[in-house]
Amino acid sequence: MLPEDVCKGPPRASCHPHPHRAMSPLPKHAALPLMGSFSWQKVAFLPRAGQEAQVHWVCLEDVTPIPEISWAIRPLQPPPDQENPKYGECRRGLGPGGLAPALTSHSSFAEGIDFEAILLQPSKGLGLRKLPLVVMPHGGPHSVCTASWMLYPAALCRIGFAVLLVNYRGSLGFGQDSVASLPGHVGCQDVKDVQYCVEQVLQEESLDSAQVALVGGSHGGFLACHLIGQYPGTYQACVARNPVVNMASMISGTDIPDWCLTEAGFPYAPDTLPDVSHWAEMLHKSPMQYVAQVRAPVLLMLGEEDRRVPPKQGLEYYRALKARGVSTRLLLYPMNNHALSGVEAEADGFMNMVLWLLQHLQC
Repeated sequence: MLPEDVCKGPPRASCHPHPHRAMSPLPKHAALPLMGSFSWQKVAFLPRAGQEAQVHWVCLEDVTPIPEISWAIRPLQPPPDQENPKYGECRRGLGPGGLAPALTSHSSFAEGIDFEAILLQPSKGLGLRKLPLVVMPHGGPHSVCTASWMLYPAALCRIGFAVLLVNYRGSLGFGQDSVASLPGHVGCQDVKDVQYCVEQVLQEESLDSAQVALVGGSHGGFLACHLIGQYPGTYQACVARNPVVNMASMISGTDIPDWCLTEAGFPYAPDTLPDVSHWAEMLHKSPMQYVAQVRAPVLLMLGEEDRRVPPKQGLEYYRALKARGVSTRLLLYPMNNHALSGVEAEADGFMNMVLWLLQHLQC
């Protein structure tokens, strides 16, 4: 944000040094949300030119801490070999390995496309034992995990797990470049971001690297299934809710065929018919490409009425895993759609998730 003295003339659009960005004038005294981090929901009014240091931020939502849970935001930058070449820029301000201490209100991001994670841990009764880790990448993929109340992470912490919520590149709240960097790179950029974050946190925190599990739904399930296939030595269990496992087979049955093509990096129009190269590329970017390498036990939860990610996706993965001797269980919920939010399904799904994690992480 740059100040401009409107008393000397009307505001002008400015050129940003990055070729894929531009800056537009803002109305005088406009209310602006804080965009440096998704975690603080604040607004402010722009002061007059020369008084920018006096800006007063107003919090939109009071934060009520939970004394039994501690949490910290972890800013990360991808290693050089994982930078998106279209958007990578000069770096500054983060420590060795790309992992910085917990973010404060005075922290700033380096230019380029960075990402963040939220690490939650039980804060009482730990003793000297190392905590098992549950990694929960969000769905979307253009969504975000915020530093606000979420039932599953909070409950898992109370049970005794550390929980890592990863906002990989492509998540909302980090600028349009971040969002635009992911289509065409799903199954690679987002997967590597999550894995890099997991590896960094395991190095920095007192967590049990031999007890790591994945929990994800929709695109989060897509990532979970990718990770157990691409990095089978890292994860000991997986819970996937209505996961995307094969974009090529999903496109003919989903209510969002545009998602399959767009995230794979192809243009979409209502009359689009994928050609052979499109089918091949969608399969190449899908978890089914790595199913032969999966070793972790997998619990699948599917909504029988899901039109977004049809249950045939999970059934396809289930059959492939069973054929290869991987420990797998399938829960199919009638009269439930993509959210699996029916009261019975929510309760049953949560209990089975916890039991699966406790069993296979030997907690």
